[in-house]
Amino acid sequence: MTVAILGGTGIYNLPRIDVSEKKVSNEYGDAVIYEGQGDYSDVIFMTRHGADHSTPPHKVNYRANMKALKDHGVKRIMATYAVGSITTKYQVLDIAVLRDFLDFTSGREFSFFDSIERGIGHVEMSVPYCPVMSAKILELAGSHNLKAHDGATYVATNGPRFESPAEIKFYQKMGGDVVGMTGCPEVYLAGELGMVMAAVALPINLAAGLEEKITIHEGNIDQVRENMVRLMLGVLKNTSDADCHPPKLL
Repeated sequence: MTVAILGGTGIYNLPRIDVSEKKVSNEYGDAVIYEGQGDYSDVIFMTRHGADHSTPPHKVNYRANMKALKDHGVKRIMATYAVGSITTKYQVLDIAVLRDFLDFTSGREFSFFDSIERGIGHVEMSVPYCPVMSAKILELAGSHNLKAHDGATYVATNGPRFESPAEIKFYQKMGGDVVGMTGCPEVYLAGELGMVMAAVALPINLAAGLEEKITIHEGNIDQVRENMVRLMLGVLKNTSDADCHPPKLL
């Protein structure tokens, strides 16, 4: 069993876990993975923005990252996203379990099936996030001092700018709950490669129009992020590859 944690903004390491950095290349570009040591030798960590947060969301090489995980035997991924909340249901510094998404990104390399040489594939996204791992997130969150809410729909935007109040009103009407810049094409690229993903979003601000100006809330955010990493490790440990089924290619 090889599993991965894919860290978003603010999650650049696995606290108190030794890792070995490995730079890898594939046909889509370069990527960096961190292989866990000792008891965590089956865990791979990746930080999508880089350890120094030098890669903005619209410049992340999502295909190289996903292919790197696939090439290293990853079958299941726990992903984290720093987001803005666009509904009062999801409070700042609580966590939201993602169940669906709306993709408003553009100009990104969004599929591995982009040439006839690679074949034709249509990944089925009726259940984009693993229900088994998602249920385990909800089960274990309290034991990690986290308040988790279920059923969030993630709105993916291009960034790096924040959204306008009118856009947020539109996303609300479309059924969105949280808004971020990296969730797509990540989730369906993983699906194209036969990997299973579950995801937690951490609202760090209320979106434009919900308060006078956007305020990034810090509070005890470092502790929250460490608790999230511990939660994700617990979810991966307490589920198995046999429990989770990747999306179908049609």
